Amino acid sequence: MRTDIEISEAAEVRPITEIASSIGLGEGDLQMYGPHVAKVKLGSIRKDPKGKLILVTAITATPAGEGKTVTTIGLIQGLSKLGKKVVGALREPSLGPTFGIKGGATGGGMSQVYPMWDINLHFTGDIHAVGSAHNLLSAMVENHVAKGNSLCIDPTRITFDKAMDMNCRELRHIVVGLGGRSMGGVPRESTFLITSASEISAILALASDIDDLRARLKRIVVGYTYDGEPVTAEDIGCVGAMMVLLKDAIMPNLVQTLEGQPVFIHGFPFANIAHGTNSVIATRAAMAHGDYAVTEAGFAADLGAEKFMDIVCRQAGFSPDCVVIVASARALMMHGGATDESAMGVDALRKGFCNLEKHVSNLKAYGVPVVVAINRFARDTEEHLAVVREGCERLGVPVAESNVFEKGGAGGVELAEEVLAAIERGKDFRYLYPLDMTIREKIETIATSVYGAGSVTYVPAVEKAIAELEAAGHGSLPVCIAKTQASISDDPSRKGAPTGWDMIVREISLSAGAGFIVPVCGRMTLMPGLPKNPAALGMDLGSDGRVKGIK
Repeated sequence: MRTDIEISEAAEVRPITEIASSIGLGEGDLQMYGPHVAKVKLGSIRKDPKGKLILVTAITATPAGEGKTVTTIGLIQGLSKLGKKVVGALREPSLGPTFGIKGGATGGGMSQVYPMWDINLHFTGDIHAVGSAHNLLSAMVENHVAKGNSLCIDPTRITFDKAMDMNCRELRHIVVGLGGRSMGGVPRESTFLITSASEISAILALASDIDDLRARLKRIVVGYTYDGEPVTAEDIGCVGAMMVLLKDAIMPNLVQTLEGQPVFIHGFPFANIAHGTNSVIATRAAMAHGDYAVTEAGFAADLGAEKFMDIVCRQAGFSPDCVVIVASARALMMHGGATDESAMGVDALRKGFCNLEKHVSNLKAYGVPVVVAINRFARDTEEHLAVVREGCERLGVPVAESNVFEKGGAGGVELAEEVLAAIERGKDFRYLYPLDMTIREKIETIATSVYGAGSVTYVPAVEKAIAELEAAGHGSLPVCIAKTQASISDDPSRKGAPTGWDMIVREISLSAGAGFIVPVCGRMTLMPGLPKNPAALGMDLGSDGRVKGIK
């Protein structure tokens, strides 16, 4: 079978100006990045986001694959096959996972966004712009401390460090400022995080317009004074310069599927670290320019979907009309204890079904109709699919097979029909928790209700930090838990749907600009590392200029 990149290269796609025209945008509304990619000027986006919103999420990630993005794109194509005016809204891929273990994030097979090689690489430079803005602010903080420190910033309490868009575990814990004050500044311990984990990444994805972006950047807390008072980006004085760096990045990017449906790709926060969804601007644009908008939330429903509901929907003022949860038979087998091919089978599938069951239960708590999509793989048997269907029927949740990898939109028609039927049933949307809960109550509600924990333990430093956050007036913010994506629990080795375990909160921080508090649980790190055999080993550029090996 042809590779994803070979399929994409052979696709007959239209100029992006034609795609834009199909949703009411002219050439004057676009900032071109070649014949197939364009940014849309903010003033050109319609202000009436009335389209129905469909959120796609998934079961807990496994090496077997779930296929959330390919299903999302296939659903867009499937809805179009049914004659619906549909627009997609997806996140931008990060270079770290692209060159690491996960690969790109542009779908696969016959359900991709085009051009996948550009989207998976530098695209329109949005992530680089955020990284530059982040590191400018960091450099300005360090320079302020080294050049007189009129704000009396405590160097041991600088909370805004460095960022880069690559998996570099060696930069997780470093020392900066060596070489003396004139050469290096003030020595202190520091760290790098991946750019998608930057608060500026979250801010870009949550900002509603340029004025909101500026207001959020001003609120970023970069550290604390010797007296314990917060110091913000506004105090440092570089918000204007950051705005200049982000002037193009705030505009959503427009591309197309292999079948010609328009897709906005914008925003890139990770769901295991930040809130894990594309930008509010892109989602609103998709809802305003289509009768149906399809978006996705990163990783599984316990991460991206929960944060979409409890953080994004609160701030943006919209809510999904239907949620699709993607599962694959082989991934469920891995949740049932299968670790290699010999253990893959019906027994493991039945045992691992509890993972899907837990996610369905979690999503139903939001009062939104849920549909299960079985992403079919070539090695799946009819017996495997029947087991999943039977389980879904027992749960009372609609289920549809998705064969979009092989068949494109035609393989997503059954799923599209189930989604349309679910939307017709209506919703009674509600949040998981009220904002007037204490910070601990919010953390414990998510831990026990969504993750299945029996208790939550806070290290002493976290208990002190929570008290300080609430005393400073931040107790009414939602929480954005950072934890492993490999388990519903905070331990990546726990598969299925573990219950009764103890969640460990070992750090907590304030993202005042993004508008949430970040508890870090288990052994989670904000800078991923590379696997033993990174995907980068299989990539190259041919003498004809064609990219090879990107998945």
